[in-house]
Amino acid sequence: MIKDIPLPVVQQVTIAVVREKDNLKQDAWKVYLINSNDVPIENTLVASTGYGQNNGEEQKTSTLRHFLQTVDAHSAALVEPIDPDVFHLNNEYWVSYYIGRDLFDKRFVFLPDSICEENLIFIRELDREGVLHS
Repeated sequence: MIKDIPLPVVQQVTIAVVREKDNLKQDAWKVYLINSNDVPIENTLVASTGYGQNNGEEQKTSTLRHFLQTVDAHSAALVEPIDPDVFHLNNEYWVSYYIGRDLFDKRFVFLPDSICEENLIFIRELDREGVLHS
């Protein structure tokens, strides 16, 4: 039965949206996957999409899929750049990965307008300011 299948709980893996300076010294936003576990995570798949409303009309971005072979213990990996023009949408990151033979799966959603100056905090793992999914 499905109820008998153990579902491992995702712990110490999260998503952060970070503001950085590009080569022209302008703000560039990037999405990172942070692994705070004591073990690496393997065969990580991150599917990203944006959805919501803009001026009363439904709006949806393309779904992008990113494969990260290994994210070492206590490290972070770049997932993708993100355009501030989609910050008014729900920005969803569906993360699946393996630790050993166990499959972990979690959906992280940044709510509309939650990626903003007021929500920036210092993210130690990246040594930068950004918005960390809680």
